Amino acid sequence: MPRPIISKLFAVIGNPLAQSYSKTYWNDIFKEKGMTSHFYDAKELRTIKELPSFLNANHNLHGFNVTIPFKESVIEYLDNVDPVAKEIGAVNTVKVSWVDGKPVLTGYNTDWIGFKNSLEPMLKPSDKKALVLGTGGASKSIVFALKRMGIDVTLVSRTQEGALRYEDITDNVIKEHTIIINATPVGSFPAVTKCPDIPYESITPNHVVYDVIYNPIRTLFLQQAELKGASIKNGWEMFTGQAKEAWKIFINEK
Repeated sequence: MPRPIISKLFAVIGNPLAQSYSKTYWNDIFKEKGMTSHFYDAKELRTIKELPSFLNANHNLHGFNVTIPFKESVIEYLDNVDPVAKEIGAVNTVKVSWVDGKPVLTGYNTDWIGFKNSLEPMLKPSDKKALVLGTGGASKSIVFALKRMGIDVTLVSRTQEGALRYEDITDNVIKEHTIIINATPVGSFPAVTKCPDIPYESITPNHVVYDVIYNPIRTLFLQQAELKGASIKNGWEMFTGQAKEAWKIFINEK
């Protein structure tokens, strides 16, 4: 049986992509809906500078998602950026339109919606302060969502000026911030034996601990928090939530 002609291609770009379920997730949906002319691929770029070549080689590309480490650097390649994505400073969804054989790229951020809808049901009225580990593109989306929810944010970074250093996270810092979020790739497949360096012994059953990673399902970060009785959640709902918003952009022609 001949393979259907792919008239609409979609993809995820990033590096690495071994941990990503995007290709399987999207193609399962296309299959379920009988959209045989649609296909979703995974394209690992060495640097974001390879993006123009990828576009030029795929004139049937109608949209792509962006993951680590290109959510910020992709912006300079876009023709238009949605106001919310511009405010966040990170893009994870790009709509591709073709005009006279040239790609016109419009960037959006759907990560923040997926994260907000995932975290919100876990919170208590007393949860007012969040410790966010990491300052990259995923972190920017999370900070935006938390602030929209009225939650104060303390950033933790090894490099960003003005952020708290990991070695400065004391027991009191952990106790003061009842929401702790890992917005770094530390602990993702295949390096599943790693976790952010924080004082896990200070975590309590009063804490909500969230990891944007969904592969593995329970990172070492979440396992250690769970041992202390904390409420935990991985990034799968964030992933599927942002994908539903991306669907509106890709398929419903936003």
